[in-house]
Amino acid sequence: MNYRSVADLNRIIAQQWVVLPTGFDLLVGIPRSGMLAASILSLYTQLPCVDVYALLDGRIHDPAFRAANSLPASIRKILVVDDSIASGSSMKKIKAELGLLSAGYQFQYCAIYSIPGKRGSADFVFEQVPLPRYFQWNIFNHTMLEKACFDIDGVLCADPLPEQNDDGERYIDFLRHAMPLYLPGSPMGTLVTSRLEKYRSYTVEWLRKQGLNYKKLVMMDLPDMKARQQANNHASYKAEVYKNPGYNLFVESSLRQAVEINRITGKPVFCTENFAMIYNRRSLLYDIKSGRIFPFLRAAALKIRTWIS
Repeated sequence: MNYRSVADLNRIIAQQWVVLPTGFDLLVGIPRSGMLAASILSLYTQLPCVDVYALLDGRIHDPAFRAANSLPASIRKILVVDDSIASGSSMKKIKAELGLLSAGYQFQYCAIYSIPGKRGSADFVFEQVPLPRYFQWNIFNHTMLEKACFDIDGVLCADPLPEQNDDGERYIDFLRHAMPLYLPGSPMGTLVTSRLEKYRSYTVEWLRKQGLNYKKLVMMDLPDMKARQQANNHASYKAEVYKNPGYNLFVESSLRQAVEINRITGKPVFCTENFAMIYNRRSLLYDIKSGRIFPFLRAAALKIRTWIS
């Protein structure tokens, strides 16, 4: 498991941008994630920044060019920036599209992160980060979320206020009208919530209204809030579900519970309280599956899976 936060992204750009050659006139970011990297790089290099489709369509939004609404003729050397390279297909597609421009631009390409073996897809790579990997800025759109467990309150929606948490009408009103928080754009695996089973219909209806796609919903099968408080087993209850070898990530709102879930399972927990990946205890099985140790086993398994499919 390899995780990079926005702070990590800023740090590596601050450390490595000086390796870039001088003489660039413009930075061009590849939406969406590449725009974050390009914007940070723009702050350090003091170069104007636009997105690649604005360049292709002639829609210029940077204040440096807004008056003319087009790039000045002096713009020649352009650095195209993306946050990461995995397969290299996105960068290849952008290169083909930019190659159709007839303005005589000189393009070079930069990826902040690359998996080993893909450095050749860009002229400049700041750091190699092997798979599996998650980035803070796009973790909620990751294709691997189908193998993740999600908490609900504090992750998908706001936590109830103390006065709403009455196990009665005010709580039901909260369930119906909870404020959305981090809604994944990719299908999720299993939702594991400390909400009581008797509130399933309200929970399912709210999830449906948000357009969320998930495989399974696990709720506490206890009679009331008092019984749940007496049990006081939120973390162990969630960890029991997460122990399933089919899951490789848990997204949890509480830092205290995240630490405990990781302690019990030895598997990574992404915590929305501080947007950190909690991975203090590491499961041997998980590290083998992820390729952290004995990477040749993971590589062989991936080759077999590709051959079968």
